[in-house]
Amino acid sequence: MLSVIIPAYNEEQNISLAAKTLSELLKNEKIPYEIIFVDDGSRDKTYLEICKASQADENVKGVSFSRNFGKESAIFAGLEEADGDCAVVFDCDLQFPPVKIVEMYRLWEKGFEVVEGIKSDRGGGSAMYNMFAKSFYKIISRFVGVDMQSTSDFKLVDRKVIDALISLPERNTFFRALSFWSGFNSTQIEFKVEKRANGRSKWNLTKLTKYAVSNITSFTTAPLQAVTVIGAILLCFMAILAVQTLVRYLCGSSAEGFTTVILLLLLIGGSLMMALGVIGYYIARIYEEVKGRPRYIVSKRIGKSDKK
Repeated sequence: MLSVIIPAYNEEQNISLAAKTLSELLKNEKIPYEIIFVDDGSRDKTYLEICKASQADENVKGVSFSRNFGKESAIFAGLEEADGDCAVVFDCDLQFPPVKIVEMYRLWEKGFEVVEGIKSDRGGGSAMYNMFAKSFYKIISRFVGVDMQSTSDFKLVDRKVIDALISLPERNTFFRALSFWSGFNSTQIEFKVEKRANGRSKWNLTKLTKYAVSNITSFTTAPLQAVTVIGAILLCFMAILAVQTLVRYLCGSSAEGFTTVILLLLLIGGSLMMALGVIGYYIARIYEEVKGRPRYIVSKRIGKSDKK
């Protein structure tokens, strides 16, 4: 059976359409399925629409968080709820082409355990969004060692991969990077990002920045390594400046005034504050992990499940 996991935040306009589109497609292809909607603490009628979809189709079920915990938590909640032999993560706004799910499933039947959806383009996003996304994935790719510049959450994973991912003890997760990290027999398919079915994207530059910082720090120590590199560069610069200053002093032409001193203090002080900020952020993440709070809290659930 195929489990289709759909995180949803304020997507009341798209629930019914997504459920109907996927159900018709999978029934026509004779693929046994279940559709799992995860309401990430929406403020609109998203969960009410999920309930209606579940009543109309017994293969649709849903869970609702007590508050907004974020997309990563919603994905992992869906993985934990999944009863299928494989699962695919899908966007509620239908920007991922549904027909590609069938292609992924057929590849899974051939023995692939991870089928990655690779974007052939990023759709009609703004220039600022595309530039930010490209920069973010370029940084991630550099430190993860895998090209992630075109990857997405749209991917199919085998039951073995699902069990491996949900067994991870960490609270802060990054699904699309962890699927690479987990290994397993994988392949890729390309897809073109479609226009949203209804409504507007819930992402803005502030949310994207927070999402990027959270995922980078949860998956890599790159910022800490960058602090070390910056420190080494500053040390070399200071050594060169010290030699230059000494030579000029011995030659009787040392710099007058406090301009150089002020610039050095600003440079060193700013670098130290930045380094402390990065270290402090990692300490905060350690603090969150040590507390051991759950990734999410489910307040409501609807639909049949084989989970006990």
